[in-house]
Amino acid sequence: MRKQRTLDISATNIANLGSDLDHKIKAASANKEPAWENAGKEPGLLVWRIEKFHVKPTEKKTYGQFFSGDSYIVLHTIKQGNSFSYDIHFWLGDHTSQDEAGTAAYKTVELDEKLGGIPVQYREVHGHESERFTSYFSPGLRVLDGGIETGFHHVNPHEYKARLFQVKGKGSHIAAHQVSLARDSLNSGDVFILDDGKELYQWNGKVSSHGEKSQAAVLTQHLADEHGGHHTVIEEGDEPTRFWELLGGKGPIKSAKEGGEDSAAKHTTTKKLLQLSDLSGSLKVSEVASGKISKSLLNEKEVFITDDGSQVYVWIGKGASVAEKSKGLQYAEKYLIQAGHPAHLPIARIVQGH
Repeated sequence: MRKQRTLDISATNIANLGSDLDHKIKAASANKEPAWENAGKEPGLLVWRIEKFHVKPTEKKTYGQFFSGDSYIVLHTIKQGNSFSYDIHFWLGDHTSQDEAGTAAYKTVELDEKLGGIPVQYREVHGHESERFTSYFSPGLRVLDGGIETGFHHVNPHEYKARLFQVKGKGSHIAAHQVSLARDSLNSGDVFILDDGKELYQWNGKVSSHGEKSQAAVLTQHLADEHGGHHTVIEEGDEPTRFWELLGGKGPIKSAKEGGEDSAAKHTTTKKLLQLSDLSGSLKVSEVASGKISKSLLNEKEVFITDDGSQVYVWIGKGASVAEKSKGLQYAEKYLIQAGHPAHLPIARIVQGH
């Protein structure tokens, strides 16, 4: 089978050309997009998947389930008194296509226009999701192999193909990702769910965390209910024969260290504030402060990029120019590369006052 191509996050253009006409075109397009018909009208969650340049709603019963070969848009609507606030996330799977990733980014801008330009936008990358994003889903975030061409369909548990999920993370940032169905996928620092349809096993690594065990218990029960099966919790070193048979045989287990960190470490200890401005006649980024930064440094006529080492924020001043507003995310992506940060580092775009 041909190996799936991994998305080059750094090659995705998450910004769009900006002009007054461009905004009008996007607003008009948004008003004609059937997917946005009920968007933002009621508090709660809506999820869409990108299917060949089109935005298609997903079933509520599948919320929290994503495929690594796809791109999605997630809208979280919050009612505050008589008004609403919004968070829009576009999620990019490891093996999604550049076309799907680009469509998700463009359609996120379009949805933003539909909602009056006030939502906070987030770019989410497979395996590096923000805590805010993972907090939306119960029984938790679950990422499966495959995509639109091999999407989820109801399967008879008696004809079920076994799957292995790794449950990993800290605090509210714990998610389940499908991994290779092999003993070599296991490590002592995480929890794994072996889903064989009617029979499910929750395997607890000997130094896995309480949070990972708790999250795995909720998801394992959910899967058992979904399949009409039952589950067993097993500890490392006390596995039944069937468990090893499904993984290709018993053998040594990787250490917790070999399993990797539970959450992404900060990539710099120095906070930075940068300004994006076109006052000179062309867009330029300049560093405003390093180390100690404060709100007083912000200017509502400009766009600012803030780097705290674990996430990058693009702050849009209400008086910023059209070019500055439209290019903020694009320059934030460029900054990640220039600063030597991983391309998957979370990026959030925030409009002044929202």
